[in-house]
Amino acid sequence: MMIFMITLGFFLVVVVAMSVGYIFQQKSLAGSCGGLATVGIDKSCNCDNPCEKRQERERIAAAKEQMIDIKII
Repeated sequence: MMIFMITLGFFLVVVVAMSVGYIFQQKSLAGSCGGLATVGIDKSCNCDNPCEKRQERERIAAAKEQMIDIKII
């Protein structure tokens, strides 16, 4: 049981150290190879003619962007 507690404590220290480093650097997470942008892909679905579900999601997202947020004055 003691080995488990030491291992758990070690992993917690590593996770806390990583999160503190991320908070202070304020950089977006990126892979070691730079991601899809390095190979010229702007989005994960790079289809010329996306499926119907994808078209519906994009239509809803575009509609939400165009909505005006009206607040009670």
